[in-house]
Amino acid sequence: MFVVFIGPPGVGKGTQCRRLAERLGVPHLSTGEIFRQAIRQGTDLSEKAVAYIESGTLVPDELVVELVTRRLAHEDCDRGCVLDGFPRTISQADALEAYLLSRGRAVDMVIQLVVPPAELERRLCERAAGERRADDTPETIRRRFEVYSAATEPLVTYYRKRNLLQVVDGVGDPADVYGRVQQCVGQ
Repeated sequence: MFVVFIGPPGVGKGTQCRRLAERLGVPHLSTGEIFRQAIRQGTDLSEKAVAYIESGTLVPDELVVELVTRRLAHEDCDRGCVLDGFPRTISQADALEAYLLSRGRAVDMVIQLVVPPAELERRLCERAAGERRADDTPETIRRRFEVYSAATEPLVTYYRKRNLLQVVDGVGDPADVYGRVQQCVGQ
C-alpha cells in the first residue's frame, strides 16, 4: 500500500507516518530524513539541496524526485510505503504517479492532516527547542508556511479530483489522531 501524507509543517505527519508504516509493515519515507541522510553521506545531490533546505525553501522538484525515486527503488518498498513530505508540488505528484505506474503500482490513499495555524506554530516552536533542528528557526518556520501555502495546498485539489484524499483532524493526543488515521485506512 502506498500512502501519502500531506499537511503543513508541524501538523504531525512524521508521528502518524511512523505509526502507520509500522502497522502496515512498510517503510516510512520522510523526505526530510532522506535529505538529512544524503547530507550526512555527502552524496552528489545533497550538496545541491543543502542551500534550499537551510533557507526553508523547497528543493527543486527534479532533485527531490531523484532522491525519492532512488529510495523507492529499494526492495523494501516493493509492497508499498508511507510517504512523508513527498510529493509537495503538482509536478512531484505527477512524477510519483509516473514512477509508480511504470512499476504497475499507484498511490492508494492520501491523508491530509489539518490543524489550526496557532497550534502549528506552537508545535514547531516546541519541536525547535526540544530537537534543536536547524530548520526550525522562527524565520524558517514562517517561510515554510508560505511555501506550503503556495506550492503544496494545490495537492489537496489534485488528489481530491482523483478520489484519493482523506481529511483527518490532527488536533489532540497523537493516539487519538492515529485512531482517526486508522479509520481512513481501514487498518
